[in-house]
Amino acid sequence: MKKATLIILFLVTGFGCTNFLDPEPVALLIDDLALNEAKDVPSVEIGLYGAFRGIAAPKVIAGDMTADMLIHIGTFNQYREFSNKQITSTNASAAALWGSIYRTIYVANFILEKLPGVPGVTEAERNEVTATARFLRGYAYFVGVYTFGAMPITTTSDLESNRNVPRSSVEDLLAFIEADYAAASGDALPESPVNAGFVSQSAVVAARARLALYQQNWAEAEALTSQIIDSENYTLVDDYSDIVLSDFTDEAILEVGYTVNDDPGTDANYGLNDLFRGRREIIPSNQTVVALNNDEAGDRFSNISFDLSELGGVDNGWSVAKYGTADEDNNNIIIFRLGEMYLIRAEARAQQNKLFGSGSALEDVNVLRNRANGAPAVANSREQILQVIERERLYELAYEGHRWYDLVRTGRAKVVMTAFNTNWQDKFELWPIPLREIQYNPALQGAQNPGY
Repeated sequence: MKKATLIILFLVTGFGCTNFLDPEPVALLIDDLALNEAKDVPSVEIGLYGAFRGIAAPKVIAGDMTADMLIHIGTFNQYREFSNKQITSTNASAAALWGSIYRTIYVANFILEKLPGVPGVTEAERNEVTATARFLRGYAYFVGVYTFGAMPITTTSDLESNRNVPRSSVEDLLAFIEADYAAASGDALPESPVNAGFVSQSAVVAARARLALYQQNWAEAEALTSQIIDSENYTLVDDYSDIVLSDFTDEAILEVGYTVNDDPGTDANYGLNDLFRGRREIIPSNQTVVALNNDEAGDRFSNISFDLSELGGVDNGWSVAKYGTADEDNNNIIIFRLGEMYLIRAEARAQQNKLFGSGSALEDVNVLRNRANGAPAVANSREQILQVIERERLYELAYEGHRWYDLVRTGRAKVVMTAFNTNWQDKFELWPIPLREIQYNPALQGAQNPGY
Protein backbone atom coordinates (compact mmCIF):
# COMPACT_ATOMS: atom_id res chain seq x y z
CA MET A 1 0.00 0.00 0.00
CA LYS A 2 1.34 3.41 -0.91
CA LYS A 3 1.40 5.49 2.25
CA ALA A 4 0.75 9.19 2.72
CA THR A 5 -0.72 9.84 -0.69
CA LEU A 6 -3.11 12.09 1.19
CA ILE A 7 -2.06 14.06 4.23
CA ILE A 8 -4.60 16.35 5.86
CA LEU A 9 -2.98 18.72 8.32
CA PHE A 10 -4.81 20.37 11.15
CA LEU A 11 -2.13 22.76 12.48
CA VAL A 12 -2.78 24.16 15.91
CA THR A 13 -1.16 27.16 17.53
CA GLY A 14 -1.35 27.96 21.23
CA PHE A 15 -3.53 30.68 22.66
CA GLY A 16 -2.43 31.41 26.21
CA CYS A 17 -2.58 28.19 28.23
CA THR A 18 -3.18 24.70 26.91
CA ASN A 19 -6.48 24.55 25.00
CA PHE A 20 -8.63 21.70 26.18
CA LEU A 21 -10.90 21.56 23.16
CA ASP A 22 -8.14 22.24 20.65
CA PRO A 23 -6.60 18.98 19.41
CA GLU A 24 -2.89 18.36 19.26
CA PRO A 25 -1.23 18.89 15.85
CA VAL A 26 -2.37 16.05 13.65
CA ALA A 27 -1.21 14.59 10.37
CA LEU A 28 -4.03 12.31 9.29
CA LEU A 29 -2.83 9.79 6.73
CA ILE A 30 -6.01 8.63 5.11
CA ASP A 31 -4.25 5.72 3.42
CA ASP A 32 -3.37 4.45 6.89
CA LEU A 33 -7.08 3.71 7.08
CA ALA A 34 -6.48 0.72 4.86
CA LEU A 35 -9.50 -0.05 2.71
CA ASN A 36 -8.25 -2.64 0.27
CA GLU A 37 -10.20 -5.75 1.30
CA ALA A 38 -13.35 -6.71 3.15
CA LYS A 39 -11.66 -7.18 6.52
CA ASP A 40 -10.60 -3.51 6.48
CA VAL A 41 -14.16 -2.17 6.45
CA PRO A 42 -14.97 -2.39 10.19
CA SER A 43 -11.78 -0.58 11.24
CA VAL A 44 -12.35 2.20 8.72
CA GLU A 45 -15.91 2.61 9.95
CA ILE A 46 -14.57 2.91 13.49
CA GLY A 47 -12.21 5.59 12.18
CA LEU A 48 -15.21 7.49 10.85
CA TYR A 49 -16.95 7.33 14.23
CA GLY A 50 -13.71 8.45 15.86
CA ALA A 51 -13.63 11.54 13.67
CA PHE A 52 -17.31 12.23 14.37
CA ARG A 53 -16.69 12.13 18.12
CA GLY A 54 -14.49 15.19 17.85
CA ILE A 55 -17.50 17.35 16.91
CA ALA A 56 -19.50 16.65 20.06
CA ALA A 57 -17.61 18.46 22.85
CA PRO A 58 -16.90 21.74 21.02
CA LYS A 59 -20.53 21.82 19.87
CA VAL A 60 -21.66 21.78 23.52
CA ILE A 61 -19.40 24.79 24.10
CA ALA A 62 -20.77 26.45 20.96
CA GLY A 63 -24.40 25.89 21.86
CA ASP A 64 -24.32 26.76 25.53
CA MET A 65 -21.36 29.07 26.06
CA THR A 66 -21.84 31.34 23.07
CA ALA A 67 -25.27 31.89 24.61
CA ASP A 68 -26.23 32.60 28.24
CA MET A 69 -25.90 29.23 29.98
CA LEU A 70 -22.20 29.14 30.91
CA ILE A 71 -19.64 31.61 32.21
CA HIS A 72 -15.85 31.40 32.45
CA ILE A 73 -14.00 31.70 35.76
CA GLY A 74 -10.71 30.06 34.80
CA THR A 75 -7.58 31.03 32.91
CA PHE A 76 -8.09 29.87 29.32
CA ASN A 77 -8.54 32.74 26.89
CA GLN A 78 -10.70 30.83 24.40
CA TYR A 79 -13.45 30.41 27.00
CA ARG A 80 -13.00 33.94 28.35
CA GLU A 81 -13.79 35.20 24.85
CA PHE A 82 -17.12 33.33 24.85
CA SER A 83 -17.98 34.40 28.37
CA ASN A 84 -17.18 38.06 27.72
CA LYS A 85 -18.73 37.99 24.23
CA GLN A 86 -15.50 39.10 22.60
CA ILE A 87 -14.98 36.18 20.23
CA THR A 88 -12.10 36.42 17.74
CA SER A 89 -11.05 34.52 14.63
CA THR A 90 -8.10 33.04 16.55
CA ASN A 91 -10.38 31.31 19.07
CA ALA A 92 -9.10 27.78 19.62
CA SER A 93 -12.53 26.23 20.22
CA ALA A 94 -13.75 27.55 16.89
CA ALA A 95 -10.67 26.07 15.24
CA ALA A 96 -11.22 22.75 17.01
CA LEU A 97 -14.84 22.49 15.86
CA TRP A 98 -13.99 23.45 12.26
CA GLY A 99 -11.17 20.90 12.24
CA SER A 100 -13.37 18.12 13.64
CA ILE A 101 -16.09 18.86 11.10
CA TYR A 102 -13.70 18.53 8.19
CA ARG A 103 -11.94 15.54 9.68
CA THR A 104 -15.32 13.75 9.65
CA ILE A 105 -16.04 14.93 6.13
CA TYR A 106 -12.67 13.80 4.80
CA VAL A 107 -12.94 10.31 6.30
CA ALA A 108 -16.49 10.00 4.98
CA ASN A 109 -15.31 11.07 1.52
CA PHE A 110 -12.50 8.52 1.66
CA ILE A 111 -15.00 5.74 2.43
CA LEU A 112 -17.41 6.85 -0.27
CA GLU A 113 -14.58 6.90 -2.82
CA LYS A 114 -12.88 3.64 -1.87
CA LEU A 115 -15.65 1.33 -0.67
CA PRO A 116 -17.32 0.67 -4.07
CA GLY A 117 -14.08 -0.88 -5.37
CA VAL A 118 -13.32 -3.13 -2.40
CA PRO A 119 -13.88 -6.81 -3.29
CA GLY A 120 -15.62 -9.30 -1.03
CA VAL A 121 -17.81 -6.83 0.87
CA THR A 122 -21.38 -8.02 1.22
CA GLU A 123 -24.07 -5.81 -0.26
CA ALA A 124 -25.65 -5.31 3.16
CA GLU A 125 -22.38 -4.15 4.74
CA ARG A 126 -21.52 -1.92 1.81
CA ASN A 127 -24.94 -0.26 1.98
CA GLU A 128 -24.78 0.20 5.74
CA VAL A 129 -21.31 1.73 5.78
CA THR A 130 -22.14 3.95 2.81
CA ALA A 131 -25.30 5.18 4.56
CA THR A 132 -23.33 5.84 7.75
CA ALA A 133 -20.75 7.87 5.83
CA ARG A 134 -23.43 9.91 4.06
CA PHE A 135 -25.27 10.55 7.32
CA LEU A 136 -22.23 11.59 9.37
CA ARG A 137 -20.99 13.81 6.55
CA GLY A 138 -24.40 15.45 6.40
CA TYR A 139 -24.50 15.91 10.16
CA ALA A 140 -21.00 17.44 10.14
CA TYR A 141 -22.10 19.98 7.55
CA PHE A 142 -25.31 20.65 9.51
CA VAL A 143 -23.28 21.63 12.57
CA GLY A 144 -20.95 23.64 10.35
CA VAL A 145 -23.53 25.66 8.45
CA TYR A 146 -25.41 26.69 11.59
CA THR A 147 -22.18 27.56 13.41
CA PHE A 148 -20.07 29.23 10.70
CA GLY A 149 -22.55 29.91 7.90
CA ALA A 150 -21.28 29.36 4.35
CA MET A 151 -18.51 26.73 4.20
CA PRO A 152 -16.47 24.92 1.55
CA ILE A 153 -18.14 21.77 0.23
CA THR A 154 -15.67 18.98 -0.35
CA THR A 155 -16.64 15.64 -1.86
CA THR A 156 -13.20 14.17 -2.40
CA SER A 157 -10.22 13.08 -0.31
CA ASP A 158 -7.79 14.41 -2.92
CA LEU A 159 -5.39 16.82 -1.25
CA GLU A 160 -4.80 19.06 -4.26
CA SER A 161 -8.52 19.48 -4.85
CA ASN A 162 -9.10 20.45 -1.22
CA ARG A 163 -6.34 23.03 -0.92
CA ASN A 164 -8.25 25.87 -2.54
CA VAL A 165 -12.02 25.55 -2.07
CA PRO A 166 -14.29 28.60 -1.71
CA ARG A 167 -17.27 28.86 0.60
CA SER A 168 -20.49 27.47 -0.82
CA SER A 169 -23.71 29.32 -0.09
CA VAL A 170 -25.89 28.38 2.86
CA GLU A 171 -28.59 27.34 0.40
CA ASP A 172 -26.22 24.96 -1.39
CA LEU A 173 -25.02 23.55 1.91
CA LEU A 174 -28.55 22.87 3.08
CA ALA A 175 -29.33 21.13 -0.21
CA PHE A 176 -26.16 19.06 0.21
CA ILE A 177 -27.14 18.07 3.76
CA GLU A 178 -30.63 17.10 2.62
CA ALA A 179 -29.14 14.94 -0.14
CA ASP A 180 -26.83 13.16 2.31
CA TYR A 181 -29.67 12.56 4.75
CA ALA A 182 -31.90 11.29 1.95
CA ALA A 183 -29.17 8.89 0.79
CA ALA A 184 -28.84 7.56 4.35
CA SER A 185 -32.60 7.06 4.75
CA GLY A 186 -34.28 3.72 4.23
CA ASP A 187 -33.39 0.27 5.45
CA ALA A 188 -29.63 0.24 4.78
CA LEU A 189 -29.02 1.24 8.40
CA PRO A 190 -30.21 -0.97 11.27
CA GLU A 191 -33.49 -0.16 12.92
CA SER A 192 -32.06 -1.20 16.29
CA PRO A 193 -28.24 -1.10 16.49
CA VAL A 194 -26.21 -2.64 19.31
CA ASN A 195 -26.62 0.62 21.22
CA ALA A 196 -27.25 4.29 20.57
CA GLY A 197 -23.57 4.85 19.93
CA PHE A 198 -24.16 3.73 16.34
CA VAL A 199 -26.21 5.34 13.60
CA SER A 200 -29.68 3.91 13.08
CA GLN A 201 -32.67 4.58 10.86
CA SER A 202 -34.19 6.60 13.71
CA ALA A 203 -31.07 8.76 14.01
CA VAL A 204 -31.52 9.78 10.38
CA VAL A 205 -35.19 10.58 10.98
CA ALA A 206 -34.25 12.62 14.07
CA ALA A 207 -31.62 14.55 12.11
CA ARG A 208 -34.09 15.26 9.33
CA ALA A 209 -36.59 16.46 11.94
CA ARG A 210 -34.07 18.88 13.45
CA LEU A 211 -33.15 20.14 9.99
CA ALA A 212 -36.83 20.66 9.17
CA LEU A 213 -37.26 22.62 12.41
CA TYR A 214 -34.31 24.87 11.63
CA GLN A 215 -35.64 25.47 8.12
CA GLN A 216 -39.15 26.14 9.46
CA ASN A 217 -40.67 23.24 7.56
CA TRP A 218 -43.26 22.79 10.28
CA ALA A 219 -45.42 20.04 8.78
CA GLU A 220 -42.37 17.94 7.92
CA ALA A 221 -40.89 18.43 11.39
CA GLU A 222 -44.16 17.31 12.98
CA ALA A 223 -44.45 14.26 10.73
CA LEU A 224 -40.87 13.11 11.28
CA THR A 225 -40.97 13.48 15.06
CA SER A 226 -44.32 11.71 15.18
CA GLN A 227 -42.73 8.85 13.26
CA ILE A 228 -40.19 8.39 16.05
CA ILE A 229 -42.57 9.01 18.95
CA ASP A 230 -45.28 6.73 17.57
CA SER A 231 -42.84 3.93 16.79
CA GLU A 232 -42.45 3.26 20.52
CA ASN A 233 -38.87 2.19 19.88
CA TYR A 234 -37.88 4.77 22.49
CA THR A 235 -39.48 5.68 25.80
CA LEU A 236 -38.98 8.63 28.12
CA VAL A 237 -37.11 7.53 31.23
CA ASP A 238 -39.22 7.79 34.37
CA ASP A 239 -36.65 9.80 36.30
CA TYR A 240 -35.16 12.76 34.44
CA SER A 241 -31.96 12.54 36.48
CA ASP A 242 -31.15 9.35 34.54
CA ILE A 243 -30.55 11.61 31.52
CA VAL A 244 -27.89 13.40 33.54
CA LEU A 245 -26.37 10.41 35.33
CA SER A 246 -26.58 7.54 32.83
CA ASP A 247 -25.50 6.71 29.29
CA PHE A 248 -27.58 4.90 26.64
CA THR A 249 -30.94 5.39 28.34
CA ASP A 250 -34.21 4.12 26.84
CA GLU A 251 -34.73 7.48 25.11
CA ALA A 252 -31.26 7.72 23.55
CA ILE A 253 -31.40 7.81 19.73
CA LEU A 254 -27.74 8.68 19.09
CA GLU A 255 -24.95 9.41 21.54
CA VAL A 256 -21.23 9.89 21.18
CA GLY A 257 -20.21 6.88 23.25
CA TYR A 258 -16.98 6.37 25.14
CA THR A 259 -15.29 3.75 27.28
CA VAL A 260 -12.74 3.94 30.07
CA ASN A 261 -9.97 3.48 27.50
CA ASP A 262 -11.43 5.71 24.80
CA ASP A 263 -12.81 8.95 26.14
CA PRO A 264 -11.72 11.80 23.84
CA GLY A 265 -14.76 13.97 24.46
CA THR A 266 -14.73 14.02 28.25
CA ASP A 267 -11.32 12.94 29.55
CA ALA A 268 -8.99 15.05 31.66
CA ASN A 269 -6.82 16.11 28.72
CA TYR A 270 -9.31 18.42 27.03
CA GLY A 271 -12.79 17.20 27.86
CA LEU A 272 -15.99 18.55 29.30
CA ASN A 273 -15.62 16.82 32.65
CA ASP A 274 -12.38 18.62 33.36
CA LEU A 275 -13.73 21.95 32.09
CA PHE A 276 -16.91 21.72 34.15
CA ARG A 277 -15.75 19.88 37.26
CA GLY A 278 -12.01 19.21 37.37
CA ARG A 279 -10.44 22.59 36.59
CA ARG A 280 -13.76 24.44 36.92
CA GLU A 281 -12.90 26.61 33.95
CA ILE A 282 -16.59 26.95 33.15
CA ILE A 283 -19.65 27.06 35.44
CA PRO A 284 -23.41 27.56 34.98
CA SER A 285 -24.46 31.20 34.67
CA ASN A 286 -26.48 32.70 37.51
CA GLN A 287 -29.42 33.17 35.15
CA THR A 288 -29.45 29.49 34.28
CA VAL A 289 -29.16 28.46 37.93
CA VAL A 290 -32.24 30.55 38.67
CA ALA A 291 -34.11 29.13 35.67
CA LEU A 292 -33.38 25.53 36.64
CA ASN A 293 -34.49 26.19 40.21
CA ASN A 294 -38.10 27.11 39.38
CA ASP A 295 -41.28 25.03 39.51
CA GLU A 296 -41.49 24.71 35.71
CA ALA A 297 -38.10 23.02 35.47
CA GLY A 298 -38.90 20.46 38.14
CA ASP A 299 -36.38 17.61 38.15
CA ARG A 300 -34.34 19.29 35.38
CA PHE A 301 -32.67 20.97 38.35
CA SER A 302 -30.50 17.82 38.37
CA ASN A 303 -28.54 19.25 35.41
CA ILE A 304 -26.56 21.29 37.93
CA SER A 305 -25.13 20.66 41.39
CA PHE A 306 -23.99 22.91 44.24
CA ASP A 307 -20.89 22.65 46.42
CA LEU A 308 -20.62 25.19 49.22
CA SER A 309 -16.86 24.73 49.36
CA GLU A 310 -16.56 26.14 45.82
CA LEU A 311 -18.53 29.31 46.61
CA GLY A 312 -16.49 32.50 46.68
CA GLY A 313 -15.38 35.42 44.54
CA VAL A 314 -16.67 34.96 40.99
CA ASP A 315 -17.52 31.29 41.64
CA ASN A 316 -21.21 30.76 42.42
CA GLY A 317 -20.58 27.23 43.67
CA TRP A 318 -22.62 25.55 40.93
CA SER A 319 -21.36 22.95 38.44
CA VAL A 320 -22.68 21.22 35.35
CA ALA A 321 -23.61 17.74 36.57
CA LYS A 322 -23.39 16.02 33.19
CA TYR A 323 -20.17 14.57 31.74
CA GLY A 324 -18.42 12.43 34.30
CA THR A 325 -14.97 10.96 34.21
CA ALA A 326 -14.11 8.05 31.93
CA ASP A 327 -15.07 5.46 34.56
CA GLU A 328 -18.44 7.02 35.38
CA ASP A 329 -21.71 6.16 33.64
CA ASN A 330 -22.46 9.63 32.32
CA ASN A 331 -19.56 10.53 30.07
CA ASN A 332 -21.41 10.22 26.74
CA ILE A 333 -22.53 13.28 24.79
CA ILE A 334 -26.11 13.18 23.54
CA ILE A 335 -26.73 13.92 19.88
CA PHE A 336 -30.44 13.00 19.61
CA ARG A 337 -32.94 11.72 22.16
CA LEU A 338 -36.68 11.33 22.49
CA GLY A 339 -37.15 14.37 24.74
CA GLU A 340 -35.93 16.62 21.93
CA MET A 341 -38.37 15.01 19.51
CA TYR A 342 -41.30 16.07 21.72
CA LEU A 343 -39.94 19.62 21.78
CA ILE A 344 -39.47 19.76 18.01
CA ARG A 345 -43.02 18.52 17.53
CA ALA A 346 -44.36 21.00 20.07
CA GLU A 347 -42.76 23.92 18.26
CA ALA A 348 -43.87 22.66 14.85
CA ARG A 349 -47.43 22.26 16.11
CA ALA A 350 -47.44 25.72 17.70
CA GLN A 351 -46.27 27.25 14.42
CA GLN A 352 -49.20 25.53 12.71
CA ASN A 353 -51.62 26.87 15.37
CA LYS A 354 -52.17 23.43 16.91
CA LEU A 355 -52.08 25.01 20.33
CA PHE A 356 -54.43 23.31 22.80
CA GLY A 357 -56.05 19.93 23.42
CA SER A 358 -55.23 16.55 21.90
CA GLY A 359 -52.40 16.56 19.38
CA SER A 360 -51.28 20.04 20.41
CA ALA A 361 -48.10 21.88 21.26
CA LEU A 362 -49.16 22.30 24.89
CA GLU A 363 -49.84 18.58 25.20
CA ASP A 364 -46.29 17.76 24.05
CA VAL A 365 -44.74 20.25 26.45
CA ASN A 366 -46.72 18.81 29.34
CA VAL A 367 -45.55 15.28 28.55
CA LEU A 368 -42.08 16.50 29.46
CA ARG A 369 -43.27 18.64 32.37
CA ASN A 370 -45.08 15.63 33.83
CA ARG A 371 -42.01 13.44 33.46
CA ALA A 372 -39.90 16.06 35.23
CA ASN A 373 -42.50 16.72 37.96
CA GLY A 374 -42.65 20.33 36.81
CA ALA A 375 -45.60 22.68 37.02
CA PRO A 376 -47.97 22.18 34.06
CA ALA A 377 -47.48 24.65 31.23
CA VAL A 378 -50.11 27.36 30.96
CA ALA A 379 -50.57 29.65 27.95
CA ASN A 380 -53.37 31.50 26.21
CA SER A 381 -51.89 32.29 22.81
CA ARG A 382 -49.48 31.08 20.15
CA GLU A 383 -46.89 33.66 21.23
CA GLN A 384 -47.11 32.56 24.86
CA ILE A 385 -46.77 28.89 23.89
CA LEU A 386 -43.65 29.64 21.81
CA GLN A 387 -42.15 31.34 24.87
CA VAL A 388 -43.05 28.30 26.97
CA ILE A 389 -41.30 26.07 24.42
CA GLU A 390 -38.19 28.27 24.46
CA ARG A 391 -37.97 27.91 28.24
CA GLU A 392 -38.75 24.21 28.04
CA ARG A 393 -35.87 23.67 25.63
CA LEU A 394 -33.56 25.42 28.11
CA TYR A 395 -34.72 23.15 30.95
CA GLU A 396 -34.95 19.87 29.09
CA LEU A 397 -31.86 20.16 26.87
CA ALA A 398 -29.58 21.97 29.31
CA TYR A 399 -25.89 21.49 28.50
CA GLU A 400 -26.54 19.39 25.42
CA GLY A 401 -25.47 22.28 23.17
CA HIS A 402 -28.75 23.74 21.81
CA ARG A 403 -29.31 27.18 23.36
CA TRP A 404 -27.33 29.49 21.03
CA TYR A 405 -28.63 27.72 17.93
CA ASP A 406 -32.19 28.04 19.25
CA LEU A 407 -31.89 31.77 19.95
CA VAL A 408 -30.39 32.47 16.52
CA ARG A 409 -32.84 30.40 14.48
CA THR A 410 -35.87 31.93 16.27
CA GLY A 411 -34.59 35.51 15.93
CA ARG A 412 -34.37 35.86 19.71
CA ALA A 413 -30.60 36.13 20.07
CA LYS A 414 -30.32 39.92 20.19
CA VAL A 415 -33.07 40.41 22.77
CA VAL A 416 -31.91 37.65 25.09
CA MET A 417 -28.17 38.12 24.72
CA THR A 418 -27.98 41.92 25.03
CA ALA A 419 -29.85 41.58 28.32
CA PHE A 420 -27.32 38.94 29.40
CA ASN A 421 -24.14 40.74 28.31
CA THR A 422 -23.76 44.29 27.02
CA ASN A 423 -20.83 43.21 24.82
CA TRP A 424 -23.12 41.12 22.61
CA GLN A 425 -23.11 42.09 18.93
CA ASP A 426 -25.10 40.75 16.01
CA LYS A 427 -21.94 39.32 14.45
CA PHE A 428 -21.86 36.66 17.18
CA GLU A 429 -24.85 34.96 15.57
CA LEU A 430 -22.15 33.18 13.55
CA TRP A 431 -18.76 32.06 14.74
CA PRO A 432 -15.77 33.45 12.82
CA ILE A 433 -14.03 31.34 10.21
CA PRO A 434 -10.82 30.31 12.01
CA LEU A 435 -7.93 32.54 10.97
CA ARG A 436 -5.66 29.58 10.29
CA GLU A 437 -8.15 28.24 7.73
CA ILE A 438 -8.14 31.58 5.91
CA GLN A 439 -4.35 31.54 5.92
CA TYR A 440 -4.13 27.99 4.55
CA ASN A 441 -6.94 28.16 1.99
CA PRO A 442 -6.48 30.99 -0.53
CA ALA A 443 -10.14 30.76 -1.56
CA LEU A 444 -11.19 31.85 1.95
CA GLN A 445 -9.10 35.01 1.96
CA GLY A 446 -11.39 38.02 2.04
CA ALA A 447 -14.35 35.76 2.87
CA GLN A 448 -14.49 36.12 6.66
CA ASN A 449 -17.89 36.41 8.35
CA PRO A 450 -18.97 40.06 8.79
CA GLY A 451 -17.54 41.92 11.75
CA TYR A 452 -14.52 39.70 12.48
